[in-house]
Amino acid sequence: MTTPPNPPSLESSLIPHFINGQALAGSSGRTAEVYNPATSKVQAQVALASAAEAAQAVSAAQAAFPAWAETPPLQRARVLFRFKELLERHAGEIAAAISAEHGKVLADAHGELTRGLEVVEFACGAPHLLKGEHSINVGRGVDSYTEYAPLGVVAGVTPFNFPCMVPMWMFPVALACGNTFVLKPSERVPSAPLILARLLQQAGLPEGVFNVLQGDRLAVDALLDDPRVQALSFVGSTPVAEALYARGSALGKRVQALGGAKNHMVIMPDADLDQAASALLGAAFGSAGERCMAISVAVCVGDATAEALIAKLRPLVEGLRIGPGNPGSAEQQSVQSVQSVQSVQGVQGVQGVQATHGDPNEPDMGPLVTAAHRERVRAYIDAGVAEGAELLVDGRGLRVPGFEEGFFLGGCLFDRVRPEMRIYREEIFGPVLCLLRVPDWEAALKLVDGHEYGNGCAIFTRDGDAARQFAHRVQAGMVGINVPIPVPMAFHSFGGWKRSLFGPLHMHGPDGVRFYTRLKTVTARWPTGQRGPEFTMPTMK
Repeated sequence: MTTPPNPPSLESSLIPHFINGQALAGSSGRTAEVYNPATSKVQAQVALASAAEAAQAVSAAQAAFPAWAETPPLQRARVLFRFKELLERHAGEIAAAISAEHGKVLADAHGELTRGLEVVEFACGAPHLLKGEHSINVGRGVDSYTEYAPLGVVAGVTPFNFPCMVPMWMFPVALACGNTFVLKPSERVPSAPLILARLLQQAGLPEGVFNVLQGDRLAVDALLDDPRVQALSFVGSTPVAEALYARGSALGKRVQALGGAKNHMVIMPDADLDQAASALLGAAFGSAGERCMAISVAVCVGDATAEALIAKLRPLVEGLRIGPGNPGSAEQQSVQSVQSVQSVQGVQGVQGVQATHGDPNEPDMGPLVTAAHRERVRAYIDAGVAEGAELLVDGRGLRVPGFEEGFFLGGCLFDRVRPEMRIYREEIFGPVLCLLRVPDWEAALKLVDGHEYGNGCAIFTRDGDAARQFAHRVQAGMVGINVPIPVPMAFHSFGGWKRSLFGPLHMHGPDGVRFYTRLKTVTARWPTGQRGPEFTMPTMK
């Protein structure tokens, strides 16, 4: 029987690194607090790496690389198959760790793990993914073939909002391709990546092939500057993504850096508005809006469409069930709040309106990740009001009984937002949905294309021509047609356009294999007799 993973206790004093197959407390003397977002209590400290500890992690990965690179792809795939089985077996423990540190509800944590596990399933096809091409007789007695060679030590820097899924966009493909990996997760959510490391170890991954380096900017800078690190994958804000891409590229590294987003959903007059309202509710407020693919802008084509949509959407936002992400835990009893809201017209918000979604015993959304982030989101709401947008649903005054100190913020719905407003131009990353009104389809497309971000977008319509033209012409990397969050499956690739992505290659899928490998072409001849020297450009005769 497989021994269960041994993640650090949430009550333990220090959450460690995982380097060369061992949990290491570190010696930098620097730590950061890890909060329970539902209660605001500090539940642990996490070690923050020094430059020397970052070098130690890279050294472990470098030492492990030659043997792992020479391990046949089939054997690497078998490790990943065992890892997949362990992920499924311990899904509950992993989801609980995600919820405890991030705050998202358990169902969402399980969903995150499932989407990450799909990348593991894709990477299990390593023997097929790494097959090269072969051409016989490109010239008389000359054959040509290609190989996909691993890069060496590669690193991943991941955000707080998906402690498991985003790392699993990266390392399963990297490992399948024969690389060794150093993961620098967000210091806000350090526990779940350690569980992944332990499960990889139990699956038979050799020591040093996968390492977890806890830390902050110092650790990122050390990984970026280390010449032994061949490639860096990053997901986070656009300013950081742009800076890492520029610096890493200047140092000769491969870099794929995914940045911010402002995802639009266009609602056409012929759309099924019940479906559109339900889709908007989940896409805008799931995970408290802390998703790079969250819909944060609804573009209504025509005033009549906007008014009809608001009539359906507003009571759903007012009725969001908000509470601790894991209501069944010892500390987070089954307490949840139906959002208390006020209309700017002075009418009391509808309470208790339930959308047909989610487990009735689980909240729809939990708290934001930190108090500082909650105040940042609240400042955007204040700015929207100050700039003249109509705040139809105001979640700023939400209090969850029994969890008054938690980092909660209720869902907010703005109408008559204008493109020059900050709440439209900037990524808020919270439970805030902005409605804009445009006169026609062309104006909607122009609005979407005019934004600096181009991560994802969607259109809701019954008109096949409108949908097809939108998908073809829109300047965004991922497009949904009556699908609000068009995150590709693992065998496709994930990434945006414009200032949502820096670097030519997207994550996972075929682009993931290209990013983590180098192409080598071999031209071979086995002569049957002696040939004289050739002094001209070789051609195949």
